[in-house]
Amino acid sequence: MFTRVIALIACCCLLSLDAMAESIKIDHPNVVFLLADDLGWTGLNCFGSDLYETPNLDRLVVDGMKFTHAYAACTVCSPTRASVMTGMYPARLHCTDFIAGQNRPFAKLRIPDWTKQLESRHVTMAEALKKSGYRTAHIGKWHLSGKGSEAKGTDAQSQGFDISISRPRGTKGYYLKKETQSKQGTNYLTDWLTDKACDFINDESQTRPFFLYFAYNVPHTPIQGRKDLVESFADKVDENATHKNPIFAAMVKSLDESVGRVLDAIEKRGLTEETVIIFTSDNGGLTQRNGKHDGFTENLPLRRGKGSAYEGGVRVPTIIRWPGVTSAGTVCEEPIMTIDYYPTLLELLGINGDAKHNESIDGQSIKRLLEDPSATINRSLYWHYPHYHAGGDGPYSAVRDGNYRLIEFHEDKTARLYDLANDIGEQTDLAKAMPKKVDALRSQLHQWRLSVAAQMPTINPNYDPKRAGNQSRSK
Repeated sequence: MFTRVIALIACCCLLSLDAMAESIKIDHPNVVFLLADDLGWTGLNCFGSDLYETPNLDRLVVDGMKFTHAYAACTVCSPTRASVMTGMYPARLHCTDFIAGQNRPFAKLRIPDWTKQLESRHVTMAEALKKSGYRTAHIGKWHLSGKGSEAKGTDAQSQGFDISISRPRGTKGYYLKKETQSKQGTNYLTDWLTDKACDFINDESQTRPFFLYFAYNVPHTPIQGRKDLVESFADKVDENATHKNPIFAAMVKSLDESVGRVLDAIEKRGLTEETVIIFTSDNGGLTQRNGKHDGFTENLPLRRGKGSAYEGGVRVPTIIRWPGVTSAGTVCEEPIMTIDYYPTLLELLGINGDAKHNESIDGQSIKRLLEDPSATINRSLYWHYPHYHAGGDGPYSAVRDGNYRLIEFHEDKTARLYDLANDIGEQTDLAKAMPKKVDALRSQLHQWRLSVAAQMPTINPNYDPKRAGNQSRSK
């Protein structure tokens, strides 16, 4: 009799656990965050490319919501990645350049002593979701770890991810060692990383919801496309087109193929209606280095690209598919930024997160936009880059308020004003014609910098005009 009672209790417990698992599965959908590296605003066919082929991402646009005014929090990678993980502006984190950064010892300004890591004291998106029962995986590029004695607690697994997989040893650029093959029969890094992402999705032994952060390396330099894809684009290049680099096109194609495999894995497990997909990029495409056009890609009609102060460096392609929330084939023109994904996930997943951390979140939930693409968010967006970059224009800060974007350059303390509604390419500086607008936005920008304790560059006593462009790695 006692044995039967114990068996009955055990059976009830199992049924209860199964019910709980099913409840979690429904109430907390899976989250797949796909982050491209150096993919510009027009870097997809569905965002206007006249060469790049992206059928899988085009399909995601048809099924989800396309954001035409989506921004990275910085013009280079690490700060944007930190903003995704924390919901905070890079200026607040003092993580304002790619890690480990670049220095110009003889430039007019000396860059601040910035934080070359995502500090472990911050509660990352992964930590918040993991605490709420999510399995978490990071695949690909992390680029937020410290160096040497500062590295402790800054790797992906220390920041909330159950597993973290980057490039295998022996990889040269995008090519793996010959004995390391992907399931696709290639030795291309993107394909191999996609294997790992799909393995995580296909783990049927797990009933808990999952958070997959797939941070791609493509199409970042070195410009190395998969050979078969490069060959397929060789005869498709039109010299009169905006995009005409077959190697870069092949890298974008490999990205799209990877996204397709991830979506297929989700569909085959019957999880499509229970999985949120967010796709975006960490900054714009790299268009020039040290004042010379590099021929990799273009972000036109936007001005310039990665590392610059202009829209080409920070406006990025973004697609979100949230079953039951977003409507298929919708377009949202309201400005959003990578700081917004953290609070959005907390709200829509019903997760409280860490109260102390949440007090410092700069982003806003874009739930209302996902439900209604014509909705608005009354706020300004800010950028602060107190550094020099090979693709850039010198240290700057910027604010977008409505359709106006003001850029303040720190070397000469000048400001430029653009009306993005009528001048998306930022060709006509309105600063002299609209001095009151400049003063108002400049004051607003300065107040914001104070509110986040932004670090400022200072006068460099070693300034040498003849050697100002000399570069060295930051220590």
